[in-house]
Amino acid sequence: MTGGFQPAWWCRGPHGQTLWARVIRRAPHVPLTRERLELPDGDYIDIDWTKNEQGPIVIILHGLEGSSASPYARGMLNAVMRRGWRGVVMHFRGCNGEPNRLARSYHSGDTGDFAYLIDAVKKREPFTPLAAIGFSLGGNVLLKWLGTTDTRAPLRAAVAISVPYQLSVAADRLQQGFSRLYQWHLMRSLRNTVSAKRRRMVLPIAIRDFSALRTLRDFDDNVTAPLHGFNNADHYYAVSSSRQYLGKITVPTLLLHSRDDPFMTESAIPRADDLSDAVTFELSAHGGHAGFVSGRWPWKPRYWLEERIPAYLAQYL
Repeated sequence: MTGGFQPAWWCRGPHGQTLWARVIRRAPHVPLTRERLELPDGDYIDIDWTKNEQGPIVIILHGLEGSSASPYARGMLNAVMRRGWRGVVMHFRGCNGEPNRLARSYHSGDTGDFAYLIDAVKKREPFTPLAAIGFSLGGNVLLKWLGTTDTRAPLRAAVAISVPYQLSVAADRLQQGFSRLYQWHLMRSLRNTVSAKRRRMVLPIAIRDFSALRTLRDFDDNVTAPLHGFNNADHYYAVSSSRQYLGKITVPTLLLHSRDDPFMTESAIPRADDLSDAVTFELSAHGGHAGFVSGRWPWKPRYWLEERIPAYLAQYL
């Protein structure tokens, strides 16, 4: 299905869209309350709630090395609050500003912590309507969970944005052209994170010089795979990529994607026969990676995702 997004005339092209939304945008101020959720394996995740105490709950899953401070997360929290709903960002392990307790971290196919959060929320408020939104890596986690959870999945609806449906394709795409800038930024953050953890504990990985890790595939081969029980990066990508799970989703789910996403190629875009009847796929010609910036003037931008996503969820919440 063709998406309804039209890019701003002053913010055209995949990189303009991507960088404006992440670098230039001033994230709205959203007061948050942090809660620490203890996990069965002795680790924890931090979740940040909006201050309102009533209404449906919308869980937001951030992207690689993101957090509740990421502009796209703040913008969506603000949009959720305007609808009278409660927003909560789940930080993946180690993305809350401090290292997590265990050697393991998080990855694109790790659905366990999200499943635990869902169960905790439903036990606390069994009759409160619940939905989820996932950006990029967080969207991959959300879709894999939806596709591997039976019809008892306790979500009314879900939305996933700019998902790397085939992780190997995304890893290769980030080694090409201007997209190497995004990889450089992500790799700097990932190297710093794992270096800080190594100073606190012994990690079961062979590599000693993290500066030798230049690409995401390098990192996944040498860090992600051994920390999380995969044979190598290719094994991790094959098991964790969400495209293979889309046909098994039973919860109403909206997928938003742009054809010019600089984090992947068109070959990764799902086909109609990949999707279950519960999935609506909207593909826009432009939008970059989780950008989707519109508006008549640059001093008054509009963020289309914060209009389209609440409109979709309102049908179910």
